[in-house]
Amino acid sequence: MRDLVAGMRYLTRGQRWVAGHGRWWGFGMIPALIALVLHAAALTALALFSGDLAAWATPFADGWGAPWQGLLRGLFVALLVAGGLMLSVLTFTAVTLLIGDPFYESLSERVEASEGRCPSAPDRSLWREIWIALCDSVQVLRRAAPFGIALFVLGFVPFIGQTVVPAVGFCVSGFFLAVELTSVAMQRRDIPVRERLRLLGGRKALAVGFGTPVALLFLIPFAAVFLMPGAVAGATLLVRDLVPDERAPGAADGPGAEVPVAVAGPVGAGAPPQAGASGAVGTGGGFGPPPAPFTPGPGA
Repeated sequence: MRDLVAGMRYLTRGQRWVAGHGRWWGFGMIPALIALVLHAAALTALALFSGDLAAWATPFADGWGAPWQGLLRGLFVALLVAGGLMLSVLTFTAVTLLIGDPFYESLSERVEASEGRCPSAPDRSLWREIWIALCDSVQVLRRAAPFGIALFVLGFVPFIGQTVVPAVGFCVSGFFLAVELTSVAMQRRDIPVRERLRLLGGRKALAVGFGTPVALLFLIPFAAVFLMPGAVAGATLLVRDLVPDERAPGAADGPGAEVPVAVAGPVGAGAPPQAGASGAVGTGGGFGPPPAPFTPGPGA
């Protein structure tokens, strides 16, 4: 339960961050708006042709009388649209991140720098980063697909299909949505998608607590456009605590860092030791103990 609440708090913290940085919030809405238009067109087409799809998928019911044929095909249409909405929530995030990759990478770096430290990104070209992000999104969707198919089939079970299955579906969507949103900060740390799934799988309540409210809010028309920048910011804050860079060799201050941090390495050659956020001083002989979490001091 604690992780579930913590996940919700990361979403709130991310929204607060972008609300205090209006320029980043405004630019972050542009990729989300483009993705929203594309998904709205796809969902509209699905809704228009869902009746024909239901008739094509259930030819055995052609000879059924009323009301059974209508009930079966009506249920099929409802599940088809619900499955389309579930898929659109996952693909919306992936498409938005691909469209706005340079921006969301900069946004994530700025969030980390404002918290005191930003790890150095791998030296890769923009097109290489986009290709990796596309491959990662395909892998995430491939892992989410069996859950979607199973939930679609279970949706035909009386009572359970109309109560338990939708709730489980949103939790599953929330988990994989958290995987997608954390991909920006995870990719900067060069963490492969399998390791991301393992990390978040070990803290399922944290991932579900963060991703499920996002999945539900994304169903509100135009809400995804306004919430996407804050969702990326919140996911970045989540990754900072899930994979603390202060403990990893090779972590470096990113551009625009606003808070001094402990610097590892030998003290000598006239270079004075630098105090970290906790007030500790780096010592020679490699990396010392991890500094305490950053707490703003007076006047911060």
